[in-house]
Amino acid sequence: MTARWRAAAAATGAGDRAAAERAVRAAYRAAGLPEPAAIRWFGSPLAATGAALELRAAGAESVREAVRTKPWEEARRRAVEQVGAAGWAGHWALTGGELGPVTTPLADRLRNAVLDRLAPEADREADAAVAEEARARRTTVRLALLDAVRGQHDAPWFAAFEAAGASAAAAPLAELAREVGWWWPYRDVALLSERPTGLHRDEAGRLDRADGPALEYADGFALHAWRGMPVPPEFLAGLAEVTAERIRTEENAELRRVLLEHYGYERYLADSGAEPVHRDETGVLWRIVLPDDEPVVMVEVVNSTPEPDGTHRTYWLRVPPSTRTARAGVAWTFGIPETAYHPQRET
Repeated sequence: MTARWRAAAAATGAGDRAAAERAVRAAYRAAGLPEPAAIRWFGSPLAATGAALELRAAGAESVREAVRTKPWEEARRRAVEQVGAAGWAGHWALTGGELGPVTTPLADRLRNAVLDRLAPEADREADAAVAEEARARRTTVRLALLDAVRGQHDAPWFAAFEAAGASAAAAPLAELAREVGWWWPYRDVALLSERPTGLHRDEAGRLDRADGPALEYADGFALHAWRGMPVPPEFLAGLAEVTAERIRTEENAELRRVLLEHYGYERYLADSGAEPVHRDETGVLWRIVLPDDEPVVMVEVVNSTPEPDGTHRTYWLRVPPSTRTARAGVAWTFGIPETAYHPQRET
């Protein structure tokens, strides 16, 4: 069951529009509301938020409380009854808790990107009137985003509800979440955004792509990221030609770390003429000093077990900046103090 919702949370491409529209109407009826007179589709949450802003300006009434909040609370109440108050934490850990660390950061990134696109913060040098106008605009956009239902990004909750046998109250919402991204319920109209056309993540579930958008939508809205960190599109375009000097002179500390990861620590150490700061029988400790940032400290260790071709693989272990010896660094990777690290046989 969790696997099914994990797939729904990461689904890309157009869903079944007819099924989604049936689910929208069913959600309104379940809330005791007339079906929406219109259902409008958008290529991304950005476009849908823009439409929501127009509706709010025209005085449209959000019915999110009735359509989403009340059935949600009922489903959660029933789920807790089924597993017991004492058992809820364990139940959540095995269901929604497995998906939350992936969907929540993604939804947060999406919300922040829409906010920044529709209501950029005022420049630091802007006068008071311009700054106040920018703050007011951001507040308006935030309110429009609060009207949204997260669709596929609510997958952790649906996994928990279904596993507890308590999904009936939120069944139309679950059906809708299988087909759409974010959506907005208003009194006379529902705004539905398509799922992304592309989603690229690393092994930790973070947005990650070096050669294009990590999250992209059919209408061109996209997020670029490396190992979960937002980066400008033009920044990624220059990764192929990065040099040690380019890394050293990058003023943005976060972008410098991205460049360093892409370039490779071992390669940077060699090309920058770095000197080891400590050697012992466990390995070699290296320190990369970076401007306006904490140093990158690595332990170079050689696997004592040979590869099939007889060679010995070298590994680079990143350790805390305060590390002073190679042994202390290796011990830290095992979660023990240096004085307690006494391997009988290193592999």
